[in-house]
Amino acid sequence: MSEANLALAHQFDDPEQQLDASTTGMWVFLATEVMFFGGMFLGYTAYRLAYPEAFADASNLLDVWLGSINTAVLICSSFTMALAVHSAAEGRRQKIILFLILTMILGAIFLGIKFYEYYHKYEEHLIPGENFTYAGPSPRQAEIFLSFYFAMTGMHAFHMIIGFGLQTYLVIEAWRDRFSAAYHTPVELIGLYWHFVDIVWIFLFPLLYLVGRHL
Repeated sequence: MSEANLALAHQFDDPEQQLDASTTGMWVFLATEVMFFGGMFLGYTAYRLAYPEAFADASNLLDVWLGSINTAVLICSSFTMALAVHSAAEGRRQKIILFLILTMILGAIFLGIKFYEYYHKYEEHLIPGENFTYAGPSPRQAEIFLSFYFAMTGMHAFHMIIGFGLQTYLVIEAWRDRFSAAYHTPVELIGLYWHFVDIVWIFLFPLLYLVGRHL
């Protein structure tokens, strides 16, 4: 019996049917994630159109250099994730583990920078709530902008943390030599999830960090 057949679940007739079903399921899940984030993007867009100058001023509170570094870090993590998928397709166990660990390290760097930004905003009393302090014009609208900033980037960070858990699972399974050129579906599917998370950030960065620079 082939390795692919050994990994075949009982409800499927052949490995190809199992792969098609798994891939379709992941795309359906990602479609629901698009709708989830889409609601926040829609709300942000509505308020940005209503208060363009206030959002532009509040955007200048964000560190565009740290945001740019994080963008580069996530793009690199997508590249290492793609290499992990490619290595899995070739059945190269050690490279799967190597590129997954590199992806997780890059993700950890991203989160470290993001949490540093959060702490900096906390020190400046820019966390929306009772202690919010903003010396610029339209403080109420600036607070709305920062509310979207923390909600959208926080949810993105939460999805990255989930990605860490999924990649940890892949590393363990790869260490156990569960993947091969014939069967590496989990690596492909989790790779899709990670690329989706990265794409969300590609939209978040200009919408949040570059408003005051491209108004």
